Amino acid sequence: MGYYIDLKSISIDRYKEILKTTELIPSWKVLEEDIDKNLDIIKKHKISNLDELLTTLKDKTKIQEFSDQSGLPLKYLEVLKRVVSGYRQKPNRIKDFSCVSDDIAQTLEKSGIKNTLKLYDLILTPEKRIDFSKKTGIKQDELLKLAKLTDLSRIRWVNHTFAYVLFESGYDTTEKVAKADYKELYTTVKQLNEERKIYNAHIGERDMKMVIESAQGLEQEIVI
Repeated sequence: MGYYIDLKSISIDRYKEILKTTELIPSWKVLEEDIDKNLDIIKKHKISNLDELLTTLKDKTKIQEFSDQSGLPLKYLEVLKRVVSGYRQKPNRIKDFSCVSDDIAQTLEKSGIKNTLKLYDLILTPEKRIDFSKKTGIKQDELLKLAKLTDLSRIRWVNHTFAYVLFESGYDTTEKVAKADYKELYTTVKQLNEERKIYNAHIGERDMKMVIESAQGLEQEIVI
């Protein structure tokens, strides 16, 4: 439990099934090749879960060493590390949310809270938000909004702008995103952006499907 997925809980065998059922972007397609064979080789080197895998592939030197030991291609291991590392994406900065006032962002920064990772445990429940409101002077409705934006920021590929888009679209928690139909989510987000011009990037149906799959892997901890 926590902001990130516990990578120790995802075994190599479980990750095989994830790779087989996930739609991979073009630069990740190498992972679709010989899934069982390649991950069985990894298991034979006493790597049982994704946390241990990231430790083994910690840096370029270790990736090269493991490639030499296992016979797995360097390129394959580099992509594998990049994809698995994505489960621990960089948290969003509070001050980057356009819907959060400068005063609130500055108040949080003075308390050493600059991003969604540091804020997460402090606003998980109504009780925690009441206590945090008393300590900081930030109104509870603002903390509820921050709780939802923080929750959404846990989803892979969701930056501060897209967290805000999901929030404004009514998909304001990871639980709602996880239960969404990707075509309906795509249509809702597209319509909102056409009306309000929040972002310029193209976000397609496949992107929405990947976001939903990522949300489905997260623990639903925030209590609204």
